[in-house]
Amino acid sequence: MSQTRQRAAFDFLLQQFAASAGQSAAQRWRYLEAAHVLGQNRLALHLRAHWQMLRFAQELGDRQELTGQLGHLCMAPVGHMVRRMPYGNNGRAIVPALHPMVPSAALRSCISEAMQAVGGDVPQDPA
Repeated sequence: MSQTRQRAAFDFLLQQFAASAGQSAAQRWRYLEAAHVLGQNRLALHLRAHWQMLRFAQELGDRQELTGQLGHLCMAPVGHMVRRMPYGNNGRAIVPALHPMVPSAALRSCISEAMQAVGGDVPQDPA
């Protein structure tokens, strides 16, 4: 997948998040989690995903998630420097930061939708 298509799909997911203001918090988290999974192999996108998660946690008044996202923002650059990325991890504070995961069907669907919207192929596991 090209970096241009990856960035475009990532931006599409953040746009979907912004447009989902009337939806449930669970649905809105899904867009952010999908953006995290899609962008976690590029530091700038990875940090943007966690920044948006932090802002959403603040909006919800979720102190546990807010604290976790602060930690993720601090640790993401370190993970990139030592090349220890937990691919597939949804980026939430409720899961261990270094735990690789298989994205849920809902997240895979969001990512597929984003890739199709920008004319890209659906990404394969980067591991």
